[in-house]
Amino acid sequence: MLTLAAEDVYALAPYAKTLGVQFDEITADGVRATLAHDHSLSTVGGGLHGGALMGLADVSAAVCAALNGPDGAAPATVESTTHFLRPAHTDVVATARPLRVGRNTVIEVDVHDSHGGLCARVTQMVTAVKARTS
Repeated sequence: MLTLAAEDVYALAPYAKTLGVQFDEITADGVRATLAHDHSLSTVGGGLHGGALMGLADVSAAVCAALNGPDGAAPATVESTTHFLRPAHTDVVATARPLRVGRNTVIEVDVHDSHGGLCARVTQMVTAVKARTS
């Protein structure tokens, strides 16, 4: 079974580090990642921009899918649906978990603020593709 550490994710997907994603837990059963509230990631009203929330969710889902996929394959998001439920004015935590594992793995990600409020729910379909070597 594939194992990943945060540094592995940053090497494979540098955007995760650029965005500021910190990984608290990385397992096949679930990925837990945190994004600190930063003014540079905010929008009107001071809440985190939806793109930042979606980026956090996408990275978390991809890592979760990779851990559930075939060895040597890379995750590629083929579909994503985001429901924004409330603004995030604090740090946020994303929890990704597999709903269905297969050729196309379905991952659900909940993004909560530091008060426990559900800010976004994201469902992604992630497929496994042959990893590129550059």
